[in-house]
Amino acid sequence: MTRCTSALANPRPRFIYFLAILATIALGLLTRRYPQILPAALGKYPGDALWALMVFLGFGFCFRCAPTGLVALAAFAFSVSIEVTQLYHAPWIDSIRATLPGRLILGSGFALGDIAAYAVGIFIGGAAEFAFLRPLKNKNAGPS
Repeated sequence: MTRCTSALANPRPRFIYFLAILATIALGLLTRRYPQILPAALGKYPGDALWALMVFLGFGFCFRCAPTGLVALAAFAFSVSIEVTQLYHAPWIDSIRATLPGRLILGSGFALGDIAAYAVGIFIGGAAEFAFLRPLKNKNAGPS
């Protein structure tokens, strides 16, 4: 096993992150398909938060030793950049957005509220990492 030189004692476990990505995608699709399972006041924001959580997990999967804060910052920057691209409308990109995969990945219309939802999803991912990976770091560090 590769040792990390960052705040994480060991690399993020890819298999766990892969499963978490799949679960997050499934949950996000479920909230879009059956929005009535959540309070109507939340609107589409749970799906947006889950999308950003999936991005966070994807960055964590790819950059196994990067500090959690850096992964969160990269995921947030990526998410916001995708949101900003929704201000651009040309026939070629709108035709991609008209497909289900295009709409799920690229979105369809810019909304400031989505950015707040992305922050919530990424915060949840970072908090989960601290809750679950920090104890592993302390356990693997052994006695001082």
